[in-house]
Amino acid sequence: MAITAALVKELRERTGAGMMDCKKALTETDGDMEAAIDLMRTSGAAKAAKKAGRVAAEGLVKVNISDDNKTATILEVNSETDFVTKGDAFIDFVDTLGALALKTTPSNIEEFLTQTLDNGDSLEKAREDIVAKVGENVAIRRVQTVTVDNGIIGAYKHGERIAVLTVLEGGDETLAKDIAMHIAATKPECITEGELSADLLEREKAIFVEQARESGKPDNIIEKMIVGRMKKFVNEVTLYGQAFVKDPDTTVGNLAKSNNAEVKSFVRFEVGEGIEKKEENFADEVMAQIQG
Repeated sequence: MAITAALVKELRERTGAGMMDCKKALTETDGDMEAAIDLMRTSGAAKAAKKAGRVAAEGLVKVNISDDNKTATILEVNSETDFVTKGDAFIDFVDTLGALALKTTPSNIEEFLTQTLDNGDSLEKAREDIVAKVGENVAIRRVQTVTVDNGIIGAYKHGERIAVLTVLEGGDETLAKDIAMHIAATKPECITEGELSADLLEREKAIFVEQARESGKPDNIIEKMIVGRMKKFVNEVTLYGQAFVKDPDTTVGNLAKSNNAEVKSFVRFEVGEGIEKKEENFADEVMAQIQG
């Protein structure tokens, strides 16, 4: 029997599963809708799809670095509860994905999700299997690859929730790791002031101006106040302007300069950031542990 788009659409609507999974099930059952549904229920595909609407804001981050320290990957996989993240099944799943990411060095999550495991399973099939095993929605959320020719990669993980990769030109691995640890604690927007968007700066300036005017001070005083407040704001949100967490008497910019180093880039992943339901601030926890 011909597997039409209409059949695939109907099965997708009835199960909530992915289009390719629906087409595969219909092909294997020669277009028999009910048999296809039974097949998908047996494989866990339909069950996994029904869980896909649940918010997955817990999870783990994973960092993998090549033996020659020239390539690193950072990955986030989410679950619904932190209870699941402590189980061997979920940990093994994340470890497997981390190894695959380092092997395939994907440029983005879309590319990564097209990969297959060594056993031939697609990542979607592997995800459905872990959903069936742990009984929660699981999302392979994001991945990033960092590569260097002559630079130095630094990595830092705070528990299983925050991970940072830094790339330095000059310096050494200890410095690269220290700066990665600093980034884990302070969440800078970017490295230098020149990378801040004009819109962000204008928005902050407008807020400061309004606050200053409410104080009733004259415009010439307000202007001086704004210059000082904007400088403080820039220092707070840029890596180079921030006071180094291990030595607040120096900035990260001066620290890098004194070591003949330059921070070229960084990647910071925190589990669940940006997902509605996240309220905890784990960056504060990192800062407390570093300074304590």
